[in-house]
Amino acid sequence: MAADLFQSQKEVHLLKHPTLAVILSGCGHMDGSEIHEATLSLLAIHKNNADYMCFAPDIIQTHVINHLTAEPVDEKRNVLTESARIARGKIKPLAEFSADTFDALIIPGGFGAAKNLSDYAFTGPECTVNDEVSRAILAMHATGKPVGALCIAPVILARLIPGAYLTIGGDPGTAGNVQAMGASHKNTTHCEICIDKENKLVTTPCYMLDSRVDQIAEGAEKLVKAVLEMI
Repeated sequence: MAADLFQSQKEVHLLKHPTLAVILSGCGHMDGSEIHEATLSLLAIHKNNADYMCFAPDIIQTHVINHLTAEPVDEKRNVLTESARIARGKIKPLAEFSADTFDALIIPGGFGAAKNLSDYAFTGPECTVNDEVSRAILAMHATGKPVGALCIAPVILARLIPGAYLTIGGDPGTAGNVQAMGASHKNTTHCEICIDKENKLVTTPCYMLDSRVDQIAEGAEKLVKAVLEMI
């Protein structure tokens, strides 16, 4: 009887879809999450029989950019509130994140990763990472759970995880900054991913290159598949 119960529990576990946490940083590539990277990552998660929950820090954006003119505007917006636009309201404050609940973590790019989740856009390799973002990533890493990052978001992994092996594409300046933070960099082009098996990290360049939206979709799906294979 005990053996039957064990087998039943095992089957339930095998049937359970992996659940990924996705950290957003606002809405719009100039001051928040890159919308294509975020939505195509969410699509890839569902296409590959997994589920997700979105999170964002409940903080004020560093600044707000008019995406038509690329000029800053004199207003304040909240990162969590703006991220809810992408998540259709189904999002939680990052302060509520628990690594025990999720099988993997994904961070789309966009300048929000470098302005709101960290201050990399302003301080380069001397950057600091938002405390809640840092806790989430380090908790997942400590428990051996995979983390994926797209576009500029891998700089956060370079800052937090010693010896990380990752890609931001091929920009020499950004690659140099990644290396200055103690990470190893792999030059990549459209749709390629970089896998760090030891640290369970997967990265892809996306709009760090002059990319088409179909290339973003392919890179995001490759990243999600590689992350799921590590679970």
